[in-house]
Amino acid sequence: MERRVAEQLRSALGPLGLEAHALKVGWYNAVLQPAFHLPYPDDTLAFVVLSTPSMFDKALKPFVSKERLKIIRDPVDQCVSHHLSRVKEKFPDQRVDIMFDYELLPSRKPKFLAQTAAHVAGAAYYYQRKDVKLDPWGKKIFGVCIHPKYGGWFAIRALLLFPAIQVPFLEQPPPVDCVSSEEKRIELLEQFNFHWQDGRYRDIIEVKERYSEEQKTYFATPPAERLRLLGLSQEAQRIAFH
Repeated sequence: MERRVAEQLRSALGPLGLEAHALKVGWYNAVLQPAFHLPYPDDTLAFVVLSTPSMFDKALKPFVSKERLKIIRDPVDQCVSHHLSRVKEKFPDQRVDIMFDYELLPSRKPKFLAQTAAHVAGAAYYYQRKDVKLDPWGKKIFGVCIHPKYGGWFAIRALLLFPAIQVPFLEQPPPVDCVSSEEKRIELLEQFNFHWQDGRYRDIIEVKERYSEEQKTYFATPPAERLRLLGLSQEAQRIAFH
């Protein structure tokens, strides 16, 4: 069952520049405090969804062109939501719950911890200060996921859960440890925490694909001005951000 669902997801999401990686809820819950646990049985099948560099041209720009008068919030969030809702329709006999990376619980905690989900699914390695033996920092340091193919040029967008599908025998793939030296890990965490705006941390490894210059400009632009870069009218911009 897991294999069939995975194939359907990949055939639907791949042409959009999106990836889906399978995991069991238990893998995720096992590495987190109870306050962050997902309220599903441990063997429940889930998929973490990533956007790759090609999503900008394959999904976002066509979506904005077609739905330009219906953009009412962040275009990327709305684009991903639109396509995952359509994917959900491909499973009419299954309950599919979707959690997006930007959604919060009433407690203001995120609905799911995106980087943890990507790590336990084997999609990207979540580098944290605990991965550095000789910790040189005396302040809070945030971790960051690195994809073996895209480095830091990707984003974690959503979690799909299939509550009726239990997969007790699903094998957990380890994430690729592509930043394996102590020196590189320190460099990665310092670049991400102290110089994240220049994006150098994204190229901590040799990547196969990165954001286009157009895409870099888009994400470097303040959100309220991004619609203009996509060719949306002033009226659409006013509706979207007011």
